[in-house]
Amino acid sequence: LVLELNQVIIPTYGTVPEQQNLHIPEWVDFDDKPDSLFFKDGQRRIDFVLVYEDESKKMTHKRSDRKKQKRKRQVYESNLINNGLQLEATRSVLDEKLIFVKVHAPWEVLCTYAEVMHIKLPLRHNDLKTRDSAFNWFSRLFRVDENIIKPEQEFFTAPFQKEHLSNFYIQDKDTFFNPATRSRIVHFILSRVEYATKNNVKKFGINKLLDTGIYKAAFPLHDSSFRHPSTDPNCPSERYLLYREWAHPKNIFKLQPLDFIRKYYGEKIGIYFAWLGFYTNMLTVAAVVGVGCFLYGCLTKDNCTWSQEVCDPNIGGNIIMCPQCDKVCTYWNLTITCESSKKLCIFDSFGTLVFAVFMGIWVTFFLEFWKRRQAELEYEWDTVEYLEQEEQVRPEYEARCTHVVMNEITQQEEHVPYTAWGKCIRMTFCTSAIFFWILLIIASVVGIIVYRLSVFLVFSATLSQHISGTEAIRKYLTPQTATSVTASLISFVVIMILNIIYEKVAILITDFELPRTQTDYENSLTTKMFLFQFVNYYSSCFYIAFFKGKFVGHPGSPVYWLGKYRNEECDPGGCLLELTTQLAIIVGGKAIWNNIQEVLLPLFKNLIGRYSSAARSEKVVPRWEHDYQLQPIGKLGLFYEYLEMVIQFGFVTLFVASFPLAPLLALINNMLEIRLDAWKLTTQFRRMVPQKAQDIGAWQPILQGIAILAVVTNAMIIAFTSDMIPRLVYYWSFSVPPYGSHSSHTMKGYINSTLSVFNISDFKNASKPFSPWFGNQTTCRQVYRDLRYPPGHQHQYEHNIYYWHVIAAKLAFIIVVEHVIYFVKFIISYVIPDVSQKTKSKVKREKYLTQKLLHENDLKGVKKTMGNIADKIIKGADSTFRPKDE
Repeated sequence: LVLELNQVIIPTYGTVPEQQNLHIPEWVDFDDKPDSLFFKDGQRRIDFVLVYEDESKKMTHKRSDRKKQKRKRQVYESNLINNGLQLEATRSVLDEKLIFVKVHAPWEVLCTYAEVMHIKLPLRHNDLKTRDSAFNWFSRLFRVDENIIKPEQEFFTAPFQKEHLSNFYIQDKDTFFNPATRSRIVHFILSRVEYATKNNVKKFGINKLLDTGIYKAAFPLHDSSFRHPSTDPNCPSERYLLYREWAHPKNIFKLQPLDFIRKYYGEKIGIYFAWLGFYTNMLTVAAVVGVGCFLYGCLTKDNCTWSQEVCDPNIGGNIIMCPQCDKVCTYWNLTITCESSKKLCIFDSFGTLVFAVFMGIWVTFFLEFWKRRQAELEYEWDTVEYLEQEEQVRPEYEARCTHVVMNEITQQEEHVPYTAWGKCIRMTFCTSAIFFWILLIIASVVGIIVYRLSVFLVFSATLSQHISGTEAIRKYLTPQTATSVTASLISFVVIMILNIIYEKVAILITDFELPRTQTDYENSLTTKMFLFQFVNYYSSCFYIAFFKGKFVGHPGSPVYWLGKYRNEECDPGGCLLELTTQLAIIVGGKAIWNNIQEVLLPLFKNLIGRYSSAARSEKVVPRWEHDYQLQPIGKLGLFYEYLEMVIQFGFVTLFVASFPLAPLLALINNMLEIRLDAWKLTTQFRRMVPQKAQDIGAWQPILQGIAILAVVTNAMIIAFTSDMIPRLVYYWSFSVPPYGSHSSHTMKGYINSTLSVFNISDFKNASKPFSPWFGNQTTCRQVYRDLRYPPGHQHQYEHNIYYWHVIAAKLAFIIVVEHVIYFVKFIISYVIPDVSQKTKSKVKREKYLTQKLLHENDLKGVKKTMGNIADKIIKGADSTFRPKDE
């Protein structure tokens, strides 16, 4: 590959040419054809547009700086022309300081670089018979009308070779390379052409010129307005069709035209929308089951015995609870938790267990079926062998290749940017930096915990509670609730701030690593960003689910955090409701923030741009100037879209046991997300440079890791955060003799048996409440759902036998559930092949045709040529040795 690139690129390097030898673009005036996609001659198609500000009209730089910038630009454009590209420059209609340089790649250049880049192009039509699916009639109802967007023809393809040009399916040279492929080839050239040499180090590439401000923008053109079709008869108006049949809100229930999206935007965007659509479709099943489990909880909440006991004035009304903090907290009545206990019955039911097990299996089906779908797209979109053949080395990597090493495979010297020792140092530094920033996130979480502990005392003193009080506000605004809500809001703000910081940190670390290819770069960045986001988003949820309220001691001997703050307990309704609150605030706030950032921000910027040029709107504006006014997509492209969805996937799977409606909310969000993302790309952003992508990259193993972790987290939430296991232990063991007094298994008496007794005379002075004790009672009930021996027992305030039964049951539950689900996941993964038999047949057929058309024909030609030579040699030999008399 390096040799091939050198043959094309190296001649354009070398010394910078003198001024008189520079080639300059052809200058033309705008021809008042606003929808034209061609040079002024109407023949050469515009494959890319470069935009710069006329240096003579710049006022923000020194004259010497402007001269240097102009020199670099002129050299760059001259080298582009030397490289075979054709340039045409036009001054802006709306702003005379702006110059638009249109770039066209002739046929010979396209053929040369298509071979260098190993681009796969059509050989012949796909002649394999396909059988329609049994559900084809149903899916047709949701597809785009085939009369509007015609289905793409299927071809067998092979890497392009100029010497085998006649074997490829070429009906028209102008359409053989579609606009997306042409733009990708031109961008490949733009990224590798030199513009200066300093200290024997070559400076090249459009990205560096954009970063230094020499060019203001570089982009391929949209083919029309999204509001109406193009007036140019040679334009297919694909952007208009995409907006009308894909991005418009009316299509929210329609299937996406994935082949058409891929054709216009390239495989990288196509694979994202294919994955997002597949994920959304699979969420439909999860949402239906989740709603069913939620409705089950709603229907059975009135039969919830333990909730009835909490709300019963004769049971819960007579139970006085101990204060939940030192001194300022008061005694309180158990009936305060009546409302939260009713809500808890909805989420903490048997249906939650069924749904958690179902989601553990659902995520396996999702990942396995996606692998099959991805394999189909890899074949259909010609990316099966993309990583081995087609992907090029990043220009930033090439520029640093100063060290010479011996390749063990080829036994030839090759250039690399660093030695083995240098690579080791880089990896050590990057790993250390990643751990440092993760520890910083954890430090912020600790800060939120300290806030919770300290502010709880304030709310406890402010939101005064009295045993005899019946104010409605006490039912909803408890100190625990106020603390939880404010801490969640602060946590959300901290998360958003840290996201901005960690984005820049992750990019800096990845740039320092210097990955070889763009795929390596994105995978490395993906891993770092997800690690940061995982800790950032999920740490507070893990704290509430598995740590809060678990190590609080008892009223006579509380546990303190940092030796000063008493560990906080769960909300009276339990930590499960608090976890749901935390999830709702983070997920809801994240969705709102992302929509503002991703939709309203570019829309607002574009409106400002249109308003500023409204006074000149009577002028006819060309297509390239319309596109320049749109927003750039950004260097990371769809990275943040993937990250947003994967974080959502984590919330849906990791903590689904606490909120079965999460898949439904995710489904609604994703149905809108598909159309919003489509709307943004089609209407608000410049056209992205089409890029190849074989799969969803590093997101695939991340999803698999989340799927494995989700089984553990949901099992632990059910075991340690919910009250399901203690209730089951009481029902089957402690409600009947020898531990209980009931004649049959029942939930009656559960509340009284789980609330331990504490003698108020055993309070220490440091934690004794200021409020006076009402009544003649000398005891209060210990921390909510605590299991300890009563005062006067020989093991008073130690955990009782019920506690150890519950712990054993929880551990047994986790082990059994994990092993059962993992076993089922293994069976499913084994039974469902990653590549369908139909796709395997297509791949084999394509390889056979490639071998036959491109290689066997060569052998036949060689054989025919050698045969002719052999016949001549034999004929010559016969004439030499034949007797003269003959």
